[in-house]
Amino acid sequence: MLKRTFKFNNASTDIYFDNSFSNLKKIVDVKQSVVITDENVFTHHQKKFKHYNTIVLKAGEKFKIQATVDNIIEQLIQLKADRNTILISIGGGMISDITGYTASIYMRGIQFGFVPTTILSIVDASIGGKNGINVGSSKNMIGTIQQPKFILHDLSFLNTLPKTEWQQGFAEIIKHACIKDAKMFKQLQLHSIKFYQSNKKELAKLIEQNVLIKIIVVKNDEFEKRERRILNFGHTIGHALEMNYELLHGQAVAIGMTYASEIAEKLLGFKQKNELISLLEQYELPTFARYDKHKILHHISIDKKKEKDFIHFILLKNIGNAVIHPIKIKTLEKLI
Repeated sequence: MLKRTFKFNNASTDIYFDNSFSNLKKIVDVKQSVVITDENVFTHHQKKFKHYNTIVLKAGEKFKIQATVDNIIEQLIQLKADRNTILISIGGGMISDITGYTASIYMRGIQFGFVPTTILSIVDASIGGKNGINVGSSKNMIGTIQQPKFILHDLSFLNTLPKTEWQQGFAEIIKHACIKDAKMFKQLQLHSIKFYQSNKKELAKLIEQNVLIKIIVVKNDEFEKRERRILNFGHTIGHALEMNYELLHGQAVAIGMTYASEIAEKLLGFKQKNELISLLEQYELPTFARYDKHKILHHISIDKKKEKDFIHFILLKNIGNAVIHPIKIKTLEKLI
């Protein structure tokens, strides 16, 4: 069972690429483990949970709140979970976020690991140690940065995903190409979601490429003081749209990247806006949308990336080269 170990400031994470869920019992002590999953994953893969203490949550971003965490903690106490217990997230980004956050605060911190079951959680949410919950309309306003002990990829979980989950996962893949890898951007232009659904070897290679991009950025700036901010490309407007309208994370980020490319065109002379928009559409993602400008600006004004009267906005100089560009909120109001 091959693994790669990545060292961060105060911890290290073992990643088992293109692996099998059956190997989880070789990584953890089943008796000391508590699995956290959601109703959707549990329904499709119930047999896999047979020997594990399992907490099943309601699915959906609206349940990524403190009340859910309190409920998990009550169940952990009933299960007599102690400091030797390891929490294991089996699910998408919502489940990994809430599992990592709960583990970080339960008994002042216990170990946790991830088995991501969506493209989005494999290439994004499970990587980097950000764990958190939403407060009202503010996304991930409360949280911690703690690295998981392990991440195990079993791509067979992807077989039960609806098409919308594939689409929103590719929004983050396109984002990584935009900020760090022009070659991968060209590679994506040659293919489609259907290609990667039917070519698991190519999908596994693409996933590893994306995981390594994010890990390198995070290792250089684990606590998001500098370079890690570029991972927020498309997310400033995207998060605001996601929390105010009925959009999936990847859909909102795709729209956010579209508007960020327009701003980059105006401020930095970015010349590849149409290429980016075409690629998003090729992967069946939304680009432009009608929205309440003042509602979005209000959300941005309370974003955790805001400092004083400006926001750290991520723009592209060209595909593969992202920069952090502070923009005053009043200037942003004119630009969108």
